[in-house]
Amino acid sequence: QLRLVESGGGVAQAGGSLKLSCDPSDRTYGGTCWAWFRQRPGEAREKITTIYINDRATYYADSVKGRFTISRARGTLYLQMNSLKIEDTATYYCAVDYFGSEWCTGQRLADYDFDHWGQGTQVTVSS
Repeated sequence: QLRLVESGGGVAQAGGSLKLSCDPSDRTYGGTCWAWFRQRPGEAREKITTIYINDRATYYADSVKGRFTISRARGTLYLQMNSLKIEDTATYYCAVDYFGSEWCTGQRLADYDFDHWGQGTQVTVSS
């Protein structure tokens, strides 16, 4: 069973930056669609960005576009978060599965489509 481990969360000031990592237990896992979701207390999990690794096509939610960057290198998934806002405070999760490019980077892809998840890492942005 593939395990994903997120790290890099913590406390940052508004306007600051954090970089999250997601390490798979099997770096040879061939999943094609990697994603970051976040969840605020009492709210549904929100898809914020995805990447289709074969052509590096990406999707970004409007809430993070221009501020967050998803990337993957040597099997590790990253989320570079710049210009952080108070409303970015949430638990961040990575996920992976086998999807084609169009589905991976489309609007309709949802959290329930993914079978593999990390345990989450907390990000708190203070004023």
